[in-house]
Order: sequence, then structure tokens, then C-alpha cells
Amino acid sequence: MENSGYIARVAFVTDKLLRRIGLSGRSIVPMLIGFGCTVPAVMSTRTLPSERDRRMTILLTPFMSCTAKLPIYGFLVSAFFPEFSWLIITGLYVLGIIVGVLVAFLFKHTLFKGDAVPFVMELPNYRLPSARNVGQLLWDKSKDFLHRAFTIIFIATIVVWLLSHFDFGFNMVTEQSESMLAIIAGFIEPIMIPAGLGDWRIVTALISGFMAKESVVSVMQTLFTGGVEAIGVLSGICMLVFSLLYTPCVAAIASVRRELGRKWAFYLVLWQCGIAWIMAFIVNSVGMLAG
Repeated sequence: MENSGYIARVAFVTDKLLRRIGLSGRSIVPMLIGFGCTVPAVMSTRTLPSERDRRMTILLTPFMSCTAKLPIYGFLVSAFFPEFSWLIITGLYVLGIIVGVLVAFLFKHTLFKGDAVPFVMELPNYRLPSARNVGQLLWDKSKDFLHRAFTIIFIATIVVWLLSHFDFGFNMVTEQSESMLAIIAGFIEPIMIPAGLGDWRIVTALISGFMAKESVVSVMQTLFTGGVEAIGVLSGICMLVFSLLYTPCVAAIASVRRELGRKWAFYLVLWQCGIAWIMAFIVNSVGMLAG
């Protein structure tokens, strides 16, 4: 799409809209890529000419729900709302965009005051990209992604496996409730009670999701032997909202660290977990009042 000249026109069309939240039209490309995966989306911000715009775009991109979260949505929605699955999943994507826009307004008046750089570019002609150029581009991007992200994912998977299969004496456990991961989740559990997620099994799944979002479903299937319905409808909704908004995976955080530094990566984790907790708390409070 980029080589065909279409993406440049998308950036031009969305420039006026994005300027209202403090960005230029160039930022639309990383955000669109963020719906696929946050890692290449973060790396694609290198093309932005302004450091202010680049940092702001990187911090907003994780609010665009990546495809790794789809298994979580599908798992929970099919358990609680099978008749309205498409509507709820679409609503989650829209909610992520809305929260991202609200955060952008906040950034515009606090951390990143000022206006985006002027958007000046020559629109290329529409053309059919050659197979050779597309293949070379795909190879370069894929190689860069594997080099930067695969090592982090591999290490994170090993860490999750060790934490979920051994206790603090490094003895293999027969029940995951006795594992290091479950014990760590037990310390965090009281904090999650107001957000409707006060179950060590849910917390364990969310912790594993920090390593890789795809692991949330497998962990929940393992821990909720009687079916995930046991957590209740309200907790299921809270988990959907929390999973949408909380910190991206460790590979994405590593990409942010490479682009912006350790401080910004740490800030992003705390910021998104805080927003996710607040939104889940609001949902849980409204649900309890309505119930």
C-alpha cells in the first residue's frame, strides 16, 4: 500500500483530524500498523521528522488493539456473550481508539505541549508496486522484526514456563496454585479486587500476558478447569476492558526502550496499567450499582 502511493494520501486526508489531538497525518501509519502488532508500529515511527511527534505517537500506538489480543476477546466473549460477539469485539476496538484520543488530548496539554510539525509532502502517483520491491521490503522488515523481537519473546516464554512450573525452592509443582507465578499473583490480587479482577487465576493470566498476550487464554484454560464462566459476567467484562488497555507485551516494551530509552518504557508500563485499572474499576463499579 505504501509503494502504491495510497498511504501518502491516507496521511494527507487524516492530517486535519490528527492535528486536533496534537499530531500530524504522518502518525496515522504507525497507528494503523499498531492494529496488527505494536512492535513494527513502534519501529515505523522512525520516519517521523519531529521527536515530539515520534514520542507521542509511540506512547499512543499501544492503545490500538493488536491482533494478539483477539484470542482473549474471542475466548471471553464466546463464554459470556456468544450472540453479540462481533458487536462487543468491535466495541473494544472503538473503546481503545477513544481512550487513545483522550490520552492524546491530555498529552497535548501536558507532556507534549505545542503543535505538530507542518505536514508538507508531495503526493506520489498511483502505481503498481513491483514484486521485487515488495519482496525486498517484506524481507527487510521481517528480518528486523525477528532480530529485535524474537529473542525477547523466546526469553520471556522460558521465564513464564519456569515461574509457572516451579516454586521458590525450584521444585517442580504438581498444582499451578503452588508455583512462583501464582504466589506472585496472590500479592497483586488485593490491588485488583476493586477492578473486578480479584482472583489469583485471572492475575496469573494477566501477568503471563505481559510476556505474550497469546498466553492469556492458555493459562486461563489451564487454571479454570471448571470453565471460565466461574469468574462471573461482570468480571469477564472487566477483564475484557483491562486486557484491551493494559501494558503491551514485553517485545513491544523492548522496542519502546530501544526507541525512547528505559525511562519512557517504564513510564509506558505504569501509565497503561493505571489506565486499564481505572477503566476496569469504573466498569466494575457501574456493574455493581446496576446489579
